[in-house]
Amino acid sequence: MIVLLPPSETKRAGGDGPPLRIERLSFPELGAVRTELVDEVRALAADIPAARRALGLTAAQDGEIARNADVRAAPTVAAIDRYTGVLYDALDIDSLRGAAAARARGRIAVGSALFGLVRADDPIPAYRLSAGSKLPGKPTLAARWRPALEPLLAEIATEELVVDLRSGSYAGLGRLPEAVRVNVLAEREDGHRTVVSHFNKAHKGRLARALATTRAEPDDAGKVATVARRAGMRVERDGNELTIIVAA
Repeated sequence: MIVLLPPSETKRAGGDGPPLRIERLSFPELGAVRTELVDEVRALAADIPAARRALGLTAAQDGEIARNADVRAAPTVAAIDRYTGVLYDALDIDSLRGAAAARARGRIAVGSALFGLVRADDPIPAYRLSAGSKLPGKPTLAARWRPALEPLLAEIATEELVVDLRSGSYAGLGRLPEAVRVNVLAEREDGHRTVVSHFNKAHKGRLARALATTRAEPDDAGKVATVARRAGMRVERDGNELTIIVAA
């Protein structure tokens, strides 16, 4: 089973690993697109106003542009330790030990606008590039990633169940219709349900932790739902789509 996570806009600074070596990342078939994008964001960083527009940043966030300028020379750290935020706080990878930690690191992958797809332990630098970023004079990131990423995801899915927890924009970089997809809805006392926006990340993080550490080997959506329920989550299933129901 692969638990496919979205990245986060916020990323831990620094690291203790050597500079980026694209050829050493998992999924080497993505290397050509990775190299192009890394070189492009580095070049773009030399034009601060253009970089702000392309990346959707303000002047107060110019440090993010500096990260891109240094993306080839900066220290790296495992991807699962680079990304931060609500989902990753709920996943809480650092609290895992022994066999549970090994299972989690083996099962987790992260979708990335810059690297396409990385495994939990792939060493990456801090960077700024979102699925909706628009690099000047270039096709959309979805148009560039789909030809490389979709065949790779389809191949992975022939061997392992993929539970896709990515947000819509990142799922659009590499679509995988056969993946198990997860939504989060809030239910009021009268039964009315609404979409959970920001805090859906926390619930997906809890689910990711349960799936990443279970001793079971789920191979369909029903078994994924069973793992979630054992973790105390209320889940409904409709084919390959699961809905986590939380109190409003």
